[in-house]
Amino acid sequence: MKLSTRSRYGLRMMLELTKRYNEGPVSVKDISGVQNISIKYLQQLAIILEKGGLIRSFRGAYGGYQLTKEPKDIKIKDVVLLLEGNLYIVPCLVDEDYCDRVRDCATRKIWKKINEEIIRILESYTLEDLAKMDENGKKRTSGLLQEVL
Repeated sequence: MKLSTRSRYGLRMMLELTKRYNEGPVSVKDISGVQNISIKYLQQLAIILEKGGLIRSFRGAYGGYQLTKEPKDIKIKDVVLLLEGNLYIVPCLVDEDYCDRVRDCATRKIWKKINEEIIRILESYTLEDLAKMDENGKKRTSGLLQEVL
C-alpha cells in the first residue's frame, strides 16, 4: 500500500490540531505555515475530515478547526481510513471476484497477513501518541543542535 498525500498531509494537519488541542480553533494559515502544506490543499482535507466527524470548523476572525474528540480517542487508523477510503494493499483482499485464484492463492495469504499487521499498527496508535513522538523528536533534535554548537 502506498499512502497518498491525502493521508500524509492529513495526518500532519491532525498532528497540528492535536498539539494545539486546548488553545481553541487553529487556522488553516497557521497549519500551513508550520507544516509547509498549501492552504488550498489543507482546505480540501479539512472538508473530508469534517464530514468524517474528526474535526469541526469555526467561522469568524478567530475561526479555524478543532478536533471533535480528545487526541487520545482518535486513532491513526481512523484518519488514514477516512482519507484513503480503504487500507487494502491488494485488490483481492476486498474483492474476492478480482481473481479466480483467490481461494487457493498462497501469495494472497501473505498479503492478508501484511494487511492485518498494517491495520493493527494503525489501530494501536492515537493522535496523542503521535504528538508525543513529535515532542520526543524535537527534544532529540534540539539536544543534538546544542551539542554541535
